[in-house]
Amino acid sequence: MSEVLLVEDSSSQREMISGILRDNGWKVTVACDGVEALEHLQKFSPDLVVLDIVMPRMNGYEVCRRIKSDPKTKNVPVIMCSSKGEEFDRYWGMRQGADAYIAKPFQPVELVGTIKQLLRG
Repeated sequence: MSEVLLVEDSSSQREMISGILRDNGWKVTVACDGVEALEHLQKFSPDLVVLDIVMPRMNGYEVCRRIKSDPKTKNVPVIMCSSKGEEFDRYWGMRQGADAYIAKPFQPVELVGTIKQLLRG
């Protein structure tokens, strides 16, 4: 069973997204902000990270840069999932090393399909 680290500061979004992921058979671990996510990544090795951008303490762009610059985590796929849906936001997310970018609100099938594709690698 693949493990997904969900990094999302909104409790309602966290509940909704983790429910979608669990319903599709993935083990879900949650972090409420970027600092917590990086702490988790030092201890565990998730198969994929779903990452919000606008969060307290450290934004998703910085988290993504750190994931991708660390030899231990650089190969972990990162999906940025954010309400920042402008083309520039998508471009900037990909420039930070994200493997995919999904704008909120999204259809669950879009998130699930993207995760499946990235886990197949």
